[in-house]
Amino acid sequence: MGNTDTKLNFRKAIVQLTSKSQPIDASDDAFWEQFWCEHNTPVQDVFALVPANEIRKVRDVMPTNLATLCYKATERMVRAVDNSCRTQGEQQTVLNCVRLLTRILPYVFEDVQWKDFFWSSLPSGGGGSSEKEEPGSVPLAQSLLNAICDLLFCPDFTVVGYRKSGPEKAEELNSIDSCEYIWEAGVGFAQSPPRNGSMDARRTELLKLLLTCFSETMYRPPTASDEPNRWIVHFTSADNRHALPLFTSLLNTVCAYDPVGIGVPYNHLLFTDTLEPLVEVCLQILIVTLDHDITSNGPAQSSAYIHDDSTIADNLFINYLSRIHRDDDFQFILKGVTRLLNNPLVQSYLPNSTKRLHCHQELLVFFWKICDYNKKFLYFVLKSSDVLDILVPILYHLNDSRADQCK
Repeated sequence: MGNTDTKLNFRKAIVQLTSKSQPIDASDDAFWEQFWCEHNTPVQDVFALVPANEIRKVRDVMPTNLATLCYKATERMVRAVDNSCRTQGEQQTVLNCVRLLTRILPYVFEDVQWKDFFWSSLPSGGGGSSEKEEPGSVPLAQSLLNAICDLLFCPDFTVVGYRKSGPEKAEELNSIDSCEYIWEAGVGFAQSPPRNGSMDARRTELLKLLLTCFSETMYRPPTASDEPNRWIVHFTSADNRHALPLFTSLLNTVCAYDPVGIGVPYNHLLFTDTLEPLVEVCLQILIVTLDHDITSNGPAQSSAYIHDDSTIADNLFINYLSRIHRDDDFQFILKGVTRLLNNPLVQSYLPNSTKRLHCHQELLVFFWKICDYNKKFLYFVLKSSDVLDILVPILYHLNDSRADQCK
């Protein structure tokens, strides 16, 4: 009953965004807080309760309300980071903001008039397009990206915290050393943290919001296709203090994943695998960021996100990938990719008893990217005795896709 009332109140708030004859004041906290406070609305319900036609209606009829909603949701996430997101209520508020922004952002990107909305300075009052902008303030997009990256290494929310005696010893999220909280052992990190399904799910939701931010390129006209994606530029630049631990976490999470596990038949039907969705979105983030290879000699010099020295910021993800050189790290990556690519070929006497993955296309693109950017890895694969283990699944997928034009 309570859950039904929550959905009804959330739905009424969405309707009010378009039904009001005047823009809703950004200082009306009682109204804006009902979008993300004191309720737990699953992401499926958010997509059902916020239909596409109503988002477009708010955007076209009451644009100030949509702008304020984006400002307020981002501001709430930034505030949670400032408070180190320690309480359960604050963590739920963050998830509600993440789900709402994941739903709304594509409809902001599809309208060319909103192209620079997220890259404008924050209003001095924290919301509403009519307020004056603060000189030199951080663009909304950077505030959102920084908050997401901080939250991806938030103790007791997305990573297992190291308990310290006394409340005054608790670490501040703004100054935390995220290299100590890398998600999985592997390249550059030897310690394997304990698994937690809830944390896997939260990481997945935050990464899906990141992927939604990066999708801006899909909504550009053909004439603007050569412009750099400013979201990816900031995320992969030195301005993101979590760039190295994020790259390492994404890479290690993918390469350490074993869908079969100890090999108990039908275990995937008995237990929910929270790691598979996380691995898929990690793969997608890696591919999108590694594909964003814009050098200073490229056509994007005259546009978009350019630093003071008139050069596009280096893509640190490509830089980190190209600098991996230890044989142990190469073996870990090759073994992980081979294990996942071979998954459809795993046979057993019991039909459908083994879990099947469906991300082989992403894996093949990712493997290509590694070979392309790290020639030492390519030579390692070619001289390795395991080269046939990777060649067989590649040939299998080639043969399996030959009759399908979309592949």
